[in-house]
Amino acid sequence: MSHADTVLAVNNDLPIRTDKPVHSGKVRSVYWLTEEDSRRLIQEKGYPVAPDAPLAVMVISDRISAFDCIWHGEGGLRGVPGKGAALNAIANHWFKRFKEQGLADSHILDIPHPAVWIVQKARPVMIEAIARQYITGSMWRAYSKGEREFCGIELPDGLSKDQKLPELLITPSTKGILKGVPGVPEADDVNITRQNIEDNFAAFNFRSAEDIGRYEQLLKEGFDVISAELARLDQVFVDTKFEFGYVTDAQGKQKLIYMDEVGTPDSSRIWDGERYRNGEIVENSKEGFRQALLHHFPDPDILLNKDRMGEREALARDNALPEAMLMQVSATYVGIAEKIIGEKLNLPDNPKAEIVQVLRDDYGLID
Repeated sequence: MSHADTVLAVNNDLPIRTDKPVHSGKVRSVYWLTEEDSRRLIQEKGYPVAPDAPLAVMVISDRISAFDCIWHGEGGLRGVPGKGAALNAIANHWFKRFKEQGLADSHILDIPHPAVWIVQKARPVMIEAIARQYITGSMWRAYSKGEREFCGIELPDGLSKDQKLPELLITPSTKGILKGVPGVPEADDVNITRQNIEDNFAAFNFRSAEDIGRYEQLLKEGFDVISAELARLDQVFVDTKFEFGYVTDAQGKQKLIYMDEVGTPDSSRIWDGERYRNGEIVENSKEGFRQALLHHFPDPDILLNKDRMGEREALARDNALPEAMLMQVSATYVGIAEKIIGEKLNLPDNPKAEIVQVLRDDYGLID
C-alpha cells in the first residue's frame, strides 16, 4: 500500500445525511445535521445541550496548508499520512485535561472515530486568540526592524531571537474580515489591541465587555495547562492560537467555550527542550514545514509577501513537493502526538470506509 492510499485528502464527499451545503475549511469539513437527527442524537446519546441545539459532524483531513495554500506531494500524495489523526488525538487530550482541571468546555460532544468530532453549533468570537511565551516568527521579524509595540503592548529593548518573554503576551488578531470597526483594517488576520476589542466588543461577537477578561483568562489557563504538561515531556510551548465561541447549555444559558483545536502542531509552535537549551531550535510543529518550504523555493518572498498571492497559489498548485518532505511532516506530527498521548497513534488504513461504517452503524447518520 502506498502512502497516498492512507491519506484522507478529500473529506467533503461523505454520504452523511444533511440538508445544508457541506462547509469545507483548510483542514476540516463540517456537515450540519438535520434538525431531526440533531434532536435524536441529543436524546439517544445524552449530550449535555439544549434539546434543539444544532449539531454537526466535523471530519478532519490530512491536507496540509501553509502560507494560506494547500500543498501536495509526488506520487499522488494529497496530504500528510497520519496528520489528521495526530491533530485530533492531541486536541482531544488537551480538552480532556481542561475538563479535569475545571476549565471551560469545548464544542466537542463526541468522538466517533479518530478523524471525527460531533460538535454543537457555537457562535464564534471573531478573534484569533494568540498567546506568546517566546519572541520568534513574525513578532521577532518586526522587533528586529525596530518595532516595539505589538497589539498595544510595549516590549522592552534588548530582547534576542527565540528568548523567553518577560511574561505571557496576548496578541490577538482578527478572525475573518470585520467591516466598519474603527481603527481595524478590513482584512483577515490583522493585529488588534485590547482597546480595539473593548471599544467594539459587540463587533467581535462578545456578549459583554466583561467577557473580554473571561476569554483572556481562558486563554492563559489553557496555555498554562498545556505548557506545564509539555515541560514534563521536555518540550517548550512557544506560542499558540485558541478560538472561542458561545453555546447554549442544557439549561438555556449562554457560556463561553473553547472552539476548534487547541495545543496542536498546526495551531502552536513547540520546540524540543533539550536542543533549545543547547542553543538550537528543533520544531515539533508545522513551523518546520514552513521553514522547509522557504528553503525549497528559490524565491521565498512569494511565500511571505501577501501582494504576491496569485504567484503563491500557482506555486502550490503546480509543484508536487518531494515525498520525503511530506513524510518528514508526518514523522513530526505522529511523533509529538505519541509523546503527548503517551501511546501509539492508531492510524487507519482506510479512514473513509471506517468513518462511513461507524456513522452508519452507531449513529444512524448514513442511509
